[in-house]
Amino acid sequence: MSDLSDEQLMNLVSEGKTEAFGELVRRHQNRAWGIAYWFLKDALQAEDLAQEAFLKIFEAAPRYEPTAKFTTYLNRVVSRLCFDWIEKNKPKLIKKIPVEQNRSAISSPEQNLLEDELEIKLRKAVQKLPKRQRMAIILQHREELSYQEISETMGTSIKAVERLLARARDQLQEELAEFEKYL
Repeated sequence: MSDLSDEQLMNLVSEGKTEAFGELVRRHQNRAWGIAYWFLKDALQAEDLAQEAFLKIFEAAPRYEPTAKFTTYLNRVVSRLCFDWIEKNKPKLIKKIPVEQNRSAISSPEQNLLEDELEIKLRKAVQKLPKRQRMAIILQHREELSYQEISETMGTSIKAVERLLARARDQLQEELAEFEKYL
């Protein structure tokens, strides 16, 4: 099964072959969880949401038409579930998340503190973005999707994606203006 494309696996799932679905989950569970986590900043909720996304995909398998890449389809399902969750729940405040310890040995304690502060401020600023801007930023920077892939995922035009990203960048730049002299 590992030599089949995602789309071929989905066709097998639509024929009732559950082992093909297991392969799809193995291939893409980290992607689904990652998008949900970066959007919600809640690991347990991200796990639940990723599972719900795969359940929805499994249930919709008989109607699946490979008009786009499977990953685009998965991203769309996950992003819609994130949007729904935000609508139903008040966003949680971000707790201090430890910054990865991959600093240079020559960094000063002051530089390390500044980097920690910038990382926390950036995460908070991303969480403050309107949900569609936040999703566009996450899909571009975390998932490294092209504008075309983001537009397909979010069900919008490339021009709309450009506007979402431009507004998000403007807001992030405003939020992080105090750090500009250090960047």
